Amino acid sequence: MGWDAGPGALPQGSYADLAGRWMTVLREGARDHIVPMSAAETAGLLTRLTAEICAAATPQPDPGRAAEAGAELARAHLVGDEVLGRSIDVLGTHLAALGVPASGVVATLGAFANGYLRAFRAWLLAEQESVRAAEIAARRAAEEQLRASEARMRGVFAQAGVGTGLSDMTGRIIEVNAAFAEMLGYRPDEMCGMLVTDLAHPEDESGMWELYGMLMAGGCDSVRLEKAYPHRDGHAVWTNLNVSLIRDERGNPQYTLVLVEDISEQRALQASLRYRAHHDQLTGLANRSYLFDALAEAFTAPDSGVGLCYVDLDHFKTVNDTYGHAVGDELLVAAADRLRKCVTEPGQLVARMGGDEFVILVPDPRHPGEVAALAESVLAAFADPFEINGQRLRVGASVGVMEERSDRADADEFLQAADTSMYWAKSAGRGCYAVFDPARGRREHARAELSAAIPEALAAGEFFLDYQPIVPLSGDRIDAVEALVRWRHPDLGVLSPVEFIDLAEDDGHIMALGAYVLMQACRAARRWYDLDPEGAPIISVNVSAVEVADPSWLTRVEKTLTETGIPPHRLQLELTERAFMADDGGPLAALRALADAGVRIALDDFGTGYSNLAYLGQLPLQVVKLAGPFVQRIRDSAGATDFVVLESIVGLTHALGFTATAECVETRFQAEQLRALHCDTAQGWYFHRPLTEEGVTELLEGQRRDRHGSVGGTV
Repeated sequence: MGWDAGPGALPQGSYADLAGRWMTVLREGARDHIVPMSAAETAGLLTRLTAEICAAATPQPDPGRAAEAGAELARAHLVGDEVLGRSIDVLGTHLAALGVPASGVVATLGAFANGYLRAFRAWLLAEQESVRAAEIAARRAAEEQLRASEARMRGVFAQAGVGTGLSDMTGRIIEVNAAFAEMLGYRPDEMCGMLVTDLAHPEDESGMWELYGMLMAGGCDSVRLEKAYPHRDGHAVWTNLNVSLIRDERGNPQYTLVLVEDISEQRALQASLRYRAHHDQLTGLANRSYLFDALAEAFTAPDSGVGLCYVDLDHFKTVNDTYGHAVGDELLVAAADRLRKCVTEPGQLVARMGGDEFVILVPDPRHPGEVAALAESVLAAFADPFEINGQRLRVGASVGVMEERSDRADADEFLQAADTSMYWAKSAGRGCYAVFDPARGRREHARAELSAAIPEALAAGEFFLDYQPIVPLSGDRIDAVEALVRWRHPDLGVLSPVEFIDLAEDDGHIMALGAYVLMQACRAARRWYDLDPEGAPIISVNVSAVEVADPSWLTRVEKTLTETGIPPHRLQLELTERAFMADDGGPLAALRALADAGVRIALDDFGTGYSNLAYLGQLPLQVVKLAGPFVQRIRDSAGATDFVVLESIVGLTHALGFTATAECVETRFQAEQLRALHCDTAQGWYFHRPLTEEGVTELLEGQRRDRHGSVGGTV
């Protein structure tokens, strides 16, 4: 009870004593009610009621006053099960102690009890009515909220931008919103009554309807997937579909609710992006990325072959430079169309690699000659001229052909091999096809690796010089030495110039290599000159036509002469005829400048090139070196014609005021015949093999001693 918090302050006097006892007995009863008063307030109430009841009992019983006291006790919410009984007991005892007759006690307490019960019953009825009214109000509020919620949900269902539909467990559509109906070209009432299966589409994923059946059976509660719906006019509407199962209060499947989002535009955009990602924007052909995917897939097929035609247009750059890139683009489009027409078998793919390069992929050729036949059809397709913007253009093609089993190569190597064979077709004259040859490929790969290694080899000091003496055929001294560059390769051993000079010229390394050779040779020549100024040999250095064509070459030679201090007349530069033939005359002017400074100029390998005899007299030459093949034809059984040719060349050389030097002299007979033809000097293994710088130094030391009185031998 609320007044259990403490006894409170009780009024003094007999009424207070009675109220105290009354309050005590009420505390001892069952705690089955709550009194909304403090202990002090309760004590005050009971004291006042005690006075009322005592007054109602004496001197004459006043039932009405006693009844009002009982009613007031009830209205104060002292209404527990034992309140009335304990109250009558304590009051009866007190009234009897006061000497109130038994009849008066009974009458007073009876009236008190009646008043208490009437008030309690009224309070109870009021409480019940209040509960009932609250229940009714709560029910009405709940119903109103439900109706409002249903109205809101129906509004959301009807007005939602996402398509929404409800179907029963037979698969019949019972309700759809406007968004769903309009999405498929219907009115909502037209769709109601249709079956879900009426909206099946040929592009539905396999297993989709089995998944829907599992949902209907209650095996899962929701399904999310992409689905194509048939539109009323026949086209497909692609959607994101979310199907949820609605169960009744017992958990049994009752309805299915679908939420449908139209993603047709998104799919179209994605398809467009995929197309753009895998196709060339100019020609519409598959692009490089798509080709690599298709090639990789072709190589995954076991026990199959793969064929490739690598196509490059001939002289396409000329078209661009002459007519402009717009015409060039139109030409590429027309070329792509012709290549498409060459593809006649399923699975074959035409792709543009970039620029004017195209590839035709032939997965699993049916017979060995199929890819080569395809290459021939490509060449035939490009035989006719192109009509581009009023221009009649003849543009051929070079085709590289590669065919291999898928288990013998990988895609990258395969494509590289086809590209390589296309360049073979280019080098063979264009307008043809070349089939990849693995042996040739290995050789060219090795050459490419060798070329790429030249700069590093120069930095690492792998190049060195040997020197081959050049001797007069009429004497026994060393007139000159030719510097011969060698490459001490860490894996391949010592390589001769024939194995890397052409590579250095092709890849632009010849400038650095030539500068190195010239500097080393001039340093050696300076050493020999310091050792014996009178007997020091001329240093002869081979120079590439590429070097001579470089505008800075003349300055580099002059700087080398200055840095090494070698007298210009002690340097001889050997060049082939090609070095003199530049149209701009630059190389010839540089050579004349060096010749004027005292540098000796030698025409190397005379007779192996064009050999324009009329032009020979206009060159700033001092020496003509006869090509080795001429000398090698001098044998014991040599014909008279060979001697006539050599005699004519030597005679012409002398007539022009030049010195004749023979190369590759290997036998005494050759030396004697050349001496008889009045050839001036010679070099070759018959006289000396190539020597190191120290070897040449030793020879010069011996030559110097002989010149000063020691006994020497003949060369």
